[in-house]
Amino acid sequence: MPTIVVDVMPKSELLDPQGKAVSGAFARLGVEGFTDVRIGKRFELTVEGEVTDELLAEAKRVADEVLSNSVIEDVVGVEVVEVVE
Repeated sequence: MPTIVVDVMPKSELLDPQGKAVSGAFARLGVEGFTDVRIGKRFELTVEGEVTDELLAEAKRVADEVLSNSVIEDVVGVEVVEVVE
């Protein structure tokens, strides 16, 4: 079955306390090579049948209006993937 994946991230100008916590943990654990960590959300919308242009447009609308808070988040990706089970 096809799945529409929506990725949402905090706006770049806002602080990301979860990302800061993970970045601090990396430093304590001796993990090197990463300068910043940002944590977002991933939504998987399962589709029965074919993903049409209209359905993809609806997923983008829902991503903007329901799955994200436009004041503090950006929708950074909406794509169709085939989930292999």
